[in-house]
Amino acid sequence: MKRISILIIFLVIFTPFFAFSIDGVEIIKRLEYNQTFKTIEANGKMVISDRFGERIKTFIVYGRGKEETLIEFTSIDEKGQKILRTRDEIYLYYPDAEQIIRIQGAALRESVAGSDLSYEDLTGGKDFMKKYSISFKGVESIDSRACYVLRLIAKKRDVSYPRELLWIEKGTFSLRKAQYFSLSGKLIKEVQVKKIEKIKDHYIPTQYIFHDVLKRDSKTEFFINNIKINIPLSDDIFSLEELSW
Repeated sequence: MKRISILIIFLVIFTPFFAFSIDGVEIIKRLEYNQTFKTIEANGKMVISDRFGERIKTFIVYGRGKEETLIEFTSIDEKGQKILRTRDEIYLYYPDAEQIIRIQGAALRESVAGSDLSYEDLTGGKDFMKKYSISFKGVESIDSRACYVLRLIAKKRDVSYPRELLWIEKGTFSLRKAQYFSLSGKLIKEVQVKKIEKIKDHYIPTQYIFHDVLKRDSKTEFFINNIKINIPLSDDIFSLEELSW
């Protein structure tokens, strides 16, 4: 009888711990599934609001898997500019200068076209488990939707955000909110998801608000539309050799 009582106490105390650690990994896997496609093509728009007024930047985005992204700007001031990510490398192409620039180090955190998004935000890889240790922190409500809260701590220092908090909606396993922190724990950036669309069996955020805490009176609304997933895309789209064409 005593052995049974001890077993019951053990299960009561330790089962939540094991369940939460398993849940954290499973939640991230489901989130990554929503964010990763064999291929994707879509139109995008950034509405930048700061002390200089409001500006709109438009672009086409192509993606393949977790680590390949091409963004080609179509707005007048940036037309023809491209950002290419291949694995852990990011390159910029400026048609006026006819040159390709590799972005690395602190430059990855620089603003894209004056927005609240950095180059890493716009093209960042989606392999969370490779880069972060993940812990389950509980459940909170965001816009009346129950969300899992996960804390991510970087395994190495070669990431833009050493610490992250993610709010992931129950049921859809789609991101609803994110906070990004420095190594010291200072809040750097906050992201809120305002709209999610279901495309095939993926729940995809299509409207965000980015707020760079280090920029005064600034926010960027980010929209994605005309989304096509798992369609044929040429290898040339993600080729460094073809970037200047």
